[in-house]
Amino acid sequence: MAAEICLAQLPSLIEDPNAEFVASPFFTEQLTAFEVWLDHGSEHKKPPEQLPIVLQVLLSQSHRFRALYLLGRFLDMGSWAVDLALSVGIFPYVLKLLQTITPELRQILVFIWTKILALDKSCQVDLVKDGGHTYFIRFLDSMEAYPEQRAMAAFVLAVIVDGHRRGQEVCIEAGLIHVCLKHLQGSTPNDLQVDPLSKKKVDPLLLQWLCLCMGKLWEDFPEAQIIGLRADAPAIYVPLLSEPQPEVRACAVFALGTLLDMGADSRDGVGGDDECDDDEKSRAEISIVSSLLSVVSDGSPLVRAEVAVALGRFAFGHNKHLKSIAAAYWKPQSNSLLNSLPSLANIKGTGSGFSSSNQYMPHGNIVTSQIGSLLRVGNDNSSVVQDGSVSTSSPLANSGIMHGSPLSDDSSQHSDSGILNRGVSNGVVNHSSSKPLDNAMYSQSVLAMCTLAKDPSPRIASLGRRVLSIIGIEQVVAKPFKTSSSVRPGEPTTTSPSPNFSGLARSSSWFDMNGGHLPLSFLTPPVSPPRPNFLTGMRRVYSLEFRPHLINSPDSGLADPLLGSGGSSGASERSLLPQSTIYNWSCGYFSKPLLTVSDDSEEIPARREERENFALEHIVKCQHSSASKLCNNNQIASWDTKFETGTKTILLQPFSPIVIAADENERIRIWNYEEAILLNSFDNHDFLDKGIAKLCLVNELDDSLLLTASCNGNIRIWKDYYLKSKQKLVTAFSSIQGHKPGVRSLNAVVDWQQQSGFLYASGEISSIMLWDLDREQLVNSIPSTSDCSISALAASQVHGGQFAAGFVDGSVRLYDARMPEMLVCETRPHSQKVERVVGIGFQPGLDPAKIVSASRAGDIQFLDIRSCRDAYLTINAHRGSLAALAVHRHAPVIASGSAKQLIKVFNLEGEPLGTIRYLHTFMGQKISSVSCLTFHPYQVMLAAGAVDGCVTIYADDNAQAR
Repeated sequence: MAAEICLAQLPSLIEDPNAEFVASPFFTEQLTAFEVWLDHGSEHKKPPEQLPIVLQVLLSQSHRFRALYLLGRFLDMGSWAVDLALSVGIFPYVLKLLQTITPELRQILVFIWTKILALDKSCQVDLVKDGGHTYFIRFLDSMEAYPEQRAMAAFVLAVIVDGHRRGQEVCIEAGLIHVCLKHLQGSTPNDLQVDPLSKKKVDPLLLQWLCLCMGKLWEDFPEAQIIGLRADAPAIYVPLLSEPQPEVRACAVFALGTLLDMGADSRDGVGGDDECDDDEKSRAEISIVSSLLSVVSDGSPLVRAEVAVALGRFAFGHNKHLKSIAAAYWKPQSNSLLNSLPSLANIKGTGSGFSSSNQYMPHGNIVTSQIGSLLRVGNDNSSVVQDGSVSTSSPLANSGIMHGSPLSDDSSQHSDSGILNRGVSNGVVNHSSSKPLDNAMYSQSVLAMCTLAKDPSPRIASLGRRVLSIIGIEQVVAKPFKTSSSVRPGEPTTTSPSPNFSGLARSSSWFDMNGGHLPLSFLTPPVSPPRPNFLTGMRRVYSLEFRPHLINSPDSGLADPLLGSGGSSGASERSLLPQSTIYNWSCGYFSKPLLTVSDDSEEIPARREERENFALEHIVKCQHSSASKLCNNNQIASWDTKFETGTKTILLQPFSPIVIAADENERIRIWNYEEAILLNSFDNHDFLDKGIAKLCLVNELDDSLLLTASCNGNIRIWKDYYLKSKQKLVTAFSSIQGHKPGVRSLNAVVDWQQQSGFLYASGEISSIMLWDLDREQLVNSIPSTSDCSISALAASQVHGGQFAAGFVDGSVRLYDARMPEMLVCETRPHSQKVERVVGIGFQPGLDPAKIVSASRAGDIQFLDIRSCRDAYLTINAHRGSLAALAVHRHAPVIASGSAKQLIKVFNLEGEPLGTIRYLHTFMGQKISSVSCLTFHPYQVMLAAGAVDGCVTIYADDNAQAR
């Protein structure tokens, strides 16, 4: 019909030479039909029959832009659409179009190629053959394009050089290294990077892909690495390690790691003209490793995983030197450590990559803090047992390095001869003739590897153990999990392999974004996920969704005896290297639809608005409540948690009738108190070092996450914690870095501030760590200005950045992270009988300085710190037995619990509202010793945990008792 319409015009054209030919509407109509299909079609509907015609339209200059735009929309629908387009022959068309210089086509062409390469990497060969890489390098270097589009160009170039030597070579020739480094320069730490040419802030997604592109270009390509080192690439990448986005930091670590030469120990006989290059390379490696050590305790598992991978490369390249250092650590002689490491005593955080004046980075590193513990071992002969092993009473065993070794459980009868590689004789290794790096650097690196092997994230710990095995340390951290006495050291303790385990070599398996149903590359969220802006704090937390925490997973047991016998060949040792996951993980962003908004974007605000209305309504009720019925034997629920060690901490959910409890062994149980059913029960972790410090809810107005803080300062955040066996570990990190000399236990105190997104953590240390959970980064370390340790911590839920701390000497201090001097004021209200502060909290209302503090001596002090240093009200609630304090967030009521089996409730004027002594049962027995108390945030409801494991809930309403 289209042909007939055209031919029908012939007679009139022949008759009248001035007549104009009317172009056929066929192609326009077909494009319109295709557009209609895009508006209503999907993967599950019949494919668009116009697709082959759209490809033909690409040949027509007048229709080309519209055709490309619609084609881009189609490819964005998913991998099935890309597959369909490739099957009808799109490839030669879009390849040919790279030769055009039309400016308006550039952006859509880059988008189309991004979608194609996100599915089919093999197209890299044809792209290079046709010189297509130069098109994308020019686009990346142009300042007219939007940052996200330039990030797509960087992605395309990263795919071109990924494992493709010819692609790497042609991109170097075209100046890709210079282009990427040029746009990375001129950064300011902890702010978005500023492009030196445009003076505009660089988009995080672009930063991420500039790093990945460089890393892939340098990967296993020594010539490219030398060019990068001579261009001072390490110095350009170091500022990126303090960027706010975890993804950018992880990609910067990846890029730095690929610059490490894994053949450093094979440079025997180097001399002459190459000596200078060797020194230059050694200096660069020291710089790179120093930078990596500064982020070994980063708050993001994504970053720490890449640090482990990079340290694995370093361990492989400097294997002999690191093995000798490692052997010296665990020599039988008690004084061998000091003799073999003369430079350790002078280490004061050298090479950590930051200065003490930088308030955004940690003032000390967990690695350097452990060196002091190591040095003390040499001076303490009593801590070394006859067989040369370190006993559990030594500082070494408690400082976080030897924990979980064969010496910390029932296998202490085994000597340490099994710890080191059999190929190392008495810890003595013949060095190669190549220049070793600084001994202090090797020592810090070994300690960093030990830190990673004890990481609170199971996957990072597994990577860390693999890195240690490369340098011959097999069982130093090989038993972090409970084992029976019949298990021999070196054997896995697992009974049945998990079907989810995909092998040590495939380290990307821990990013299970969607229950393991889709390939990894299609499951990655973007640098700045399209999460709603109202998620204050942890908006990005879903970017680190782990596998469900499986206790029987093989990678949560012993380290494999990888180097247990003899020396292995270089090829097989190389296969043991942990593999980076950040590139594949990041590729998934471009595989997902980028032009459409997700369906649940409307549901989330609606649910949030409903909860906000509920909260506001009940806050008003709380403010006018007298809490008179709370103690009038109005017990609405009682629950025997079956905790053998008693209930240590409890938490009431704000919008569901759910109470969460945890015991000293970090067993967590979730109970519905209206229906009296147990919803879920799981272990926070399976390390032997136990002790829970705090439970908090993150994002309580949305799909809340459960934050658990262990006594050693390790933080774990769980998703779907209330679903039977469906809990998933979202992220994990160590919140306390370094502790005072001689301290055996950290006794961490932690609190979460939803308004600011800050997590405050302290304990047996001289400072308070301030973590930004949105950044997953330590943003400040606030000096506590006291020689005593902090025993209680409370964050204001009204004034962001403000928190109060109670100390073991009975003093109280108020801090404000927004002020330069941090400390607002201090006082010592518990002066009559000096006892530790066991509970502290902000009074309800908007006054930022009104605090309630309770000491173990039994006195409760009401403080208005700014106007008066002394307490304006004192209640002697208990006589030397106060165990817990709870302050309601909105109602004028506080509660204190005693080890002498009673709970007292007071109003803010200090008037007693009542006492709880007995359970609401037929026999009416007394309650047990109180261990913890908590109020419901929006209702006058009190939950009490006791040492016998019983949890009771009391309410100021006529709820039916259970």
